[in-house]
Amino acid sequence: MANKLTMVGYYIILITNCVLLSTVCLSSSANAKFAKKTYIIQMDKSAKPNTFSNHLEWYSSKVKSVLSKSADEIRNEEEERIIYTYETAFHGVAAKLTEEEAEKLESEEGVVAIFPETKYTLHTTRSPGFLGLEPLDSTDKIWSENVADHDVIVGVLDTGIWPESESFNDTGMKPVPSHWRGACEIGRGFRKSNCNKKIVGARIFYRGYESATGRMDEKAEYKSPRDQDGHGTHTAATVAGSPVRGANLLGYAYGTARGMAPSARIAAYKVCWTGGCFSSDILSAVDRAVADGVNVLSISLGGGVSSYDRDSLSVAAFGAMEHGVFVSCSAGNAGPDPVSLTNVSPWITTVGASTMDRDFPAEVRLGNGRTIAGSSLYKGTSVLSLKKQYPLVYLGGNSSSLDPRSLCLEGTLDPKIVKGKIVICDRGISARVQKGQVVASAGGVGMILTNTATNGEELVADCHLLPAVAIGETEGKELKRYVLTKKNGKATATLAFMNTRLGIRPSPVVAAFSSRGPNFLTLEILKPDLVAPGVNILAAWSGLIGPSSLQTDHRRVKFNILSGTSMSCPHVSGVAAFIKSKHPQWSPAAIKSALMTTAYVHDNTIKPLKDASSAVPSTPYDHGAGHINPRKALDPGLVYDISPQDYFEFLCTQKLTTPQLRVFGKYSNRTCKHYLSTAADLNYPAISVLFPEKASVSSLTVHRTVTNVGPAVSKYHVMVSPFIGASVKVEPDVLNFTTKYQKLSYKVTFTTRSRPKEPEFGGLVWKDGVHRVRSPIVITYMPPI
Repeated sequence: MANKLTMVGYYIILITNCVLLSTVCLSSSANAKFAKKTYIIQMDKSAKPNTFSNHLEWYSSKVKSVLSKSADEIRNEEEERIIYTYETAFHGVAAKLTEEEAEKLESEEGVVAIFPETKYTLHTTRSPGFLGLEPLDSTDKIWSENVADHDVIVGVLDTGIWPESESFNDTGMKPVPSHWRGACEIGRGFRKSNCNKKIVGARIFYRGYESATGRMDEKAEYKSPRDQDGHGTHTAATVAGSPVRGANLLGYAYGTARGMAPSARIAAYKVCWTGGCFSSDILSAVDRAVADGVNVLSISLGGGVSSYDRDSLSVAAFGAMEHGVFVSCSAGNAGPDPVSLTNVSPWITTVGASTMDRDFPAEVRLGNGRTIAGSSLYKGTSVLSLKKQYPLVYLGGNSSSLDPRSLCLEGTLDPKIVKGKIVICDRGISARVQKGQVVASAGGVGMILTNTATNGEELVADCHLLPAVAIGETEGKELKRYVLTKKNGKATATLAFMNTRLGIRPSPVVAAFSSRGPNFLTLEILKPDLVAPGVNILAAWSGLIGPSSLQTDHRRVKFNILSGTSMSCPHVSGVAAFIKSKHPQWSPAAIKSALMTTAYVHDNTIKPLKDASSAVPSTPYDHGAGHINPRKALDPGLVYDISPQDYFEFLCTQKLTTPQLRVFGKYSNRTCKHYLSTAADLNYPAISVLFPEKASVSSLTVHRTVTNVGPAVSKYHVMVSPFIGASVKVEPDVLNFTTKYQKLSYKVTFTTRSRPKEPEFGGLVWKDGVHRVRSPIVITYMPPI
């Protein structure tokens, strides 16, 4: 992007022991490689050679060609090896193969993809399995439940909750913990009995809303914790939903849905209404939640960035942190533009969004024989024939200026032009599903949604009301060129939908919409903190609204698939709750440190995480410390702890006046002790330094203190990536711990050699042979004067 920061000198330490979870990882011994497992082999049906009389014969031949057994054994096992044939929506076979045979088959011509059947079977949200939140086997005691798992309560600030959802079933849960002081508020459509041992509390906050918009229309809106929007139900279920078998969205993503911390409790705080979410209501909800006894707050909302003391959510979160509550907030959906973050306070865990290894493929099949890959969640009665081509129409032109017709905005499409055709619509201005409704209302039979430069090649699936496929920017340009150069309506296409596909590579990828850094409020505090799954997430849904959220959508579903940092935030909230249950004595900062220092920065192809908007490697301004890795976070080895006074000392470096500081310090009677020389000295898990304009400043030193939460006796060595513009020295370069919870300090000195125009990125790792405690490093050089 033209306005995006150009990054040079990209150096990231390769975390060699960070192996992304896959079916291969699940093997418990070397012998497993030679054991037969069931693989689903997707074939290119159109590639069948004429020498075969039917597809099954060809598929069988392909499977036989990679079998490692003798001819006699092949004949004897032929029927046993192939166990299913797919001939309609999916083309190929399911066969029992060894890992080696499957690898051979994957490279064969005509084989589209191979999916290990056992890979995280029956986990529709996909994220629990993708994140490793499942036991590897029955002996994996790390994930075994204990009483503490049921003691953690997550407060979800959102649009309320749909209590009838199976995701909130409390079967088998222990009594509500004694420290809980919350309540179940009743109102229209919500009774005391709607709370249980899973939903332990439900409250509403609406006074700020009514003050700003007038009295609520209680016939049109539920003045109760009941969620008619769906968003709050989705986020709550993502945090701590109970396992639900057979969960799906109209057949997509079928399997078992569950939250990140399925044994944790949920307290719903309804702060968002039809007219929006208001800061006074949010502040009151945070305050009430802390008093109620929540351990974690999950807040998937945000506004613009203002100074710390003028951001009510920041102030409220500071108070929650003082009471030991972990606060997780979404980064925002204003990416890929730089400096688009919200919720940037260091005591808040700011979460960006990434993809998973699951997709919902669809295709645009053009009249010229070309096929364009896309994505969709369409499943309806209006299905376009794959044997027929439909005329294509694009009402934009070659001009770069916006055309309301090309954006398919309300009232812009002429039915005389659109009727019976597939309409190409550009993303922007209006909601993606709304564009489809406009096309359908004008008589169009289908829609192709094309990305612009803002979205790049990222594909977000939507549950459209008419056949519709989303495609990337590059393919979109080619498609529009095809339509504009074919005169007299000769450009044609049809749309095909292929359900659900797993094993997508590369993944994860940083979502294009995920808001980006740097954090211009304080450049020395790197934001976002990390990324988590936020694209095409399946979770529980309200029974009052269709999956597209359009009023004209009369479909009703129990689960829905959504995308946004609103979805990534509860992933982190749930994992934080899980860590809290295993380490109840840890502070919010310790939990945050564990999440950040164990995050990974490479995808499942062992290459640096990519940015979906540009397909180039992402940077810490995009992904923060990296992608969340829950299994590692449970045992981080070392943590960077931060006390409430430390955070206050950070504020003391921000040139706030005494009245401004009082916003954070008056209840605890805090005063500045000035033991932090700069903001960069806050004991943050990430290191960001800013060389000022003064040419005389050629050296900067930051200080950090780590707490040993691993083995009592341990020895850590440091490793630092090289930089072009500065040398880096760590003192000491070895940390010797003799007791658990012992604290040791070190300092990092950066000395300039030159001043590159762009920021430089790298990392610092402490390793003891088992743990790798990684901190991202950002060096920004201001032009000298």
